[in-house]
Amino acid sequence: MRSENPDSPLLSVDIEDASVLWAAYMPFVANGGLFIPTPRPFRLGDEVFVLLGLPGTGAKIPLAGKVVWITPEGALGGKSQGIGVQFGDHDDVVRQQISAGLADCPDIAHDTYTL
Repeated sequence: MRSENPDSPLLSVDIEDASVLWAAYMPFVANGGLFIPTPRPFRLGDEVFVLLGLPGTGAKIPLAGKVVWITPEGALGGKSQGIGVQFGDHDDVVRQQISAGLADCPDIAHDTYTL
């Protein structure tokens, strides 16, 4: 997963394959969510704007969400620094594309970015 330009007010992330998507997806968050690696400081509740590239889509999907998870630098277990972004009520396209991207994925039994 690549995240671009840490100084931009907009986060841009490209998820290259289904295993990375599985590790980043946060199904336990209401409306769904996605972990985005970033060194930028955020607070819980901050509004963020993301351009999201998903495997096999070819285009970036705009997403406005809210920070609901923070993994700080130096987190236990070697977890990547970043934020969990909760999808809004109207992000059906993102949820559908993530579901489609994970549908053909065999059961992946490895750690996620969050839990």
